[in-house]
Parts: sequence; C-alpha cells; structure tokens
Amino acid sequence: MLDHDPKSEKCHFISIDSVKPSPENDRIYHPANPKDPAIIKLARSILNQGVLTPIIYTADGFIESGHRRHCAARLAGLTEIPAIMSDIRREDDIEAFTARLAEHNIQRKKTFDEEVREEIARQNPETAYQSLIEEREKTNDILEPFKILGQKTRSRITRAKRLFLDAVQKVIHERREHLPLSVRQIHYALLNDPPLKHASKPNSVYKNDASSYKNLIDLTTRARLDGSISMEAIADSTRPVSCWQTYNGPQDFVADQLDRLLCGYWRDLMQSQPDHIEILAEKNTIQSIVNRVAERYCIPTVTGRGYCSVSPREGMRQRYLRSGKNRLVVLIVSDFDPDGEEIAQSFARSMRDEFDVENIHPIKVALTADHVEQFDLVPSPDMKAKRGSSQYEKFVSKYGDDVFEVEALQPSQLIDVLTDAIDNVIDTDLFNRELAQEKEDASKIMALRKVVQSTIADRNFLAC
Repeated sequence: MLDHDPKSEKCHFISIDSVKPSPENDRIYHPANPKDPAIIKLARSILNQGVLTPIIYTADGFIESGHRRHCAARLAGLTEIPAIMSDIRREDDIEAFTARLAEHNIQRKKTFDEEVREEIARQNPETAYQSLIEEREKTNDILEPFKILGQKTRSRITRAKRLFLDAVQKVIHERREHLPLSVRQIHYALLNDPPLKHASKPNSVYKNDASSYKNLIDLTTRARLDGSISMEAIADSTRPVSCWQTYNGPQDFVADQLDRLLCGYWRDLMQSQPDHIEILAEKNTIQSIVNRVAERYCIPTVTGRGYCSVSPREGMRQRYLRSGKNRLVVLIVSDFDPDGEEIAQSFARSMRDEFDVENIHPIKVALTADHVEQFDLVPSPDMKAKRGSSQYEKFVSKYGDDVFEVEALQPSQLIDVLTDAIDNVIDTDLFNRELAQEKEDASKIMALRKVVQSTIADRNFLAC
C-alpha cells in the first residue's frame, strides 16, 4: 500500500458517504465487514488517532485504496475522512482500475483464494486464451518417429528427376500449415500442375494413375532419406508409433508436471447447442485435417476406415444419449464413389435401426458431385466405379463412372467445406457465447496455475 501524508496538498477531507467500495475489491478480497475483529480494532485506533493514511478514490467516486479504513472510520463515527483523488475513472477502464487495486494490496497478507482472485484480475483474457490455444497445438511428446535401423542402399535422385522433386517440394511448402501430408494428398496436389516425372521424356507427364503414384512413392521415400524432404513433412497414418514418456527421477517428473500444471483445458463449446453433432470420416488419411476443424468446435470425430465397425457406432450412441439432446446430426466425409455413398447411407441406417437412434440427421458433407465441378477435379483413367459395388448401377446412372477420393480436395478446401457445413448446422450465437466464456475460463485457470506454481516453488518441494 502506498502511504500519503494527510497534510499533503493533494490530500483533502471528503464526506465519508461521497465514496463507495469498488465491486472489484469486494469480489477479490470480500467486502470489509464491520463485525470483523480486525476492523473493530482499527476503528478503535482511528477513534484515538484519526485516519493516519488517507484513502485513495477515483474521479467517479470508487475507493481505490483504503476499503478497510473507510469501513473502520464509519464504524468509529467519522463523517469525514482524509482522501486523495487518483487520476483515473473506474468506469473508463475497469481492467486498469482492477490492476491498480491489486497493486495497492500487494503487501497485504492474503488467503489462497484471494491470491487466486487477485491473479485473475491481473490476467488479460485474450493473452490467457492464446496460451490455452498454443498449449493445444503443441506436438505430443509421447509420439516419436521410428529410428532407421541397419543400412539400405538406394539409388540417388538423378538430375532428370529434379523437376519432379521440385514439384513435390513446392506442394509441401504451399501446404506447410497442414503438415504432415500423406503421399495421397501430394499425389492429388500434383495433378493441378502435373510435372514431368523424367525431364528427358516429354511424355512422362504426371497422371492420375497407378504408375505415377508408384513413382511418387519411390521419389518421396528417397527424398526423405537423403534429406531433400523432411521426415516430418509426410506421415503414414496407417502405421502409428507409440513410445512412452519416462523420467530420470521424481524431481524431473515433478518439474515437468508443474510446468504443465492445469494446461490443456477445453470448454465444451457444444454444450448449449440444441443438437448433438459428430463427424464421421471414411478414412484415416484425412483424420488430421478433419480434426483441425472439429477441435475448434469441440465436435467428436469418428474415423470409420471404410464401413464403420460396431464399437465406434456404439460410442457415438452413448455420447448422444449422455448429451440429453433431441437430435443426432452426423456430418459425413467420404469418397465420391459407390462405396462412399453407401457408407453414408449404411451408417445412418445402422444408427437408426440397430442402435435405436430414431432422430438421426445424416449429412454428406464431402465429397460430392458439386465439389467435383466446383473445384474442377481431374478424373483418373485408372479410377472407375467398381462394378462389384452394390450401389454401382445407381451411382453410374446418376453421375457416370468417374470416381474421386476425398483426398482430391486440397487441405484448405476440405477445411473450408467442413467449416461451412458445421456453421450451417449450429447456432452460431450460442457457439460464440461459449467461446467468449472459454476466454474468461482461461484467465481463471491461468491465474490459479500461477498461484499454485508460485506456492510450490516458494516451499521448495522439489528439494524434498
């Protein structure tokens, strides 16, 4: 607390009723209670010696410093009190006022709860929320890449393959925000501006066929091994790796846990929505892209890998029942081919007829015939509708026999399509309210985290 001489030129006497306690002080430190023994003791001192330190108040009449003195002076029967008017108005900038309030109380002995509330007052919601988002985006340290064991000799990438490699590197660079990519995604991206697979062979233009795809696999493998392409730029989601986080001892573990204390908070941004919403993706090669959209809304995603098995369907049913909501909305992302269309239909029928979800609202989000036209997707002579599919005749009679995998969409295109679909089925006003509340939540959590970390550090628990 800052001391001021009651005889200072800035100090003057004001009516005790002309200023009032600030709501922020009452929220952080609790209102000054005239029945508090400490307030009663202070009132007796004021009765004998007067108010030795003037209160500080804002131009709009709120106490900035001296809530306990103000209460004690009133209890002592004073009608006037020495005071100094500060240079701010509370109503002009409540955040700045609250920060000054905390500074005036910096030396005061406070309870743990008061320390937390004081730290909340210091937090900027936008900064705290950004920290929350950055924590979510951190790479999971539990997953590590495989180490290459042994030796294997591969032929080097020749100068004739340089144009082909340049085209692949360009695709990776343009999509660097969506890394890692699958080879399948790179394949479809190359079709937008097909390079020569071999510089001295004019007829070796990259095509949407099995031969070109095989050449791409070989090139990207060699390029990653010789360092031309980063290992982290390309992923094979069909072959996951699991490693385990270990520590050298308890001190390392406690330090790591303390550093990550209260990180990773997610508010259920869908809790106020009238419908329960989930996303079904046909294949795991698009899972990372779908999840980037879904996580912004906190929407569960299911990767079916073709026709979805029983367990994921039961999981979706259970989440829907726990939500207590009337309707289940399923946004489906699958290939544009007979099987992709049937996967959407089959899943919806199964949820309705086998899992008793009567009020299900399935929507095929992508890939659709409209997307083929909208994004000018290039058909492959080697990719035609499968005659063995139960939906072959129906699909071909309506769309023809050209088929397209969902990876034909660029990552940014799929993100836009899925985002638009979600925005069309949710109440955006309710969503934005939840998002605003999450920012406030982030401030509270950040404040609690700092206080707890400081408390543990002060007690030197790590030395135990």
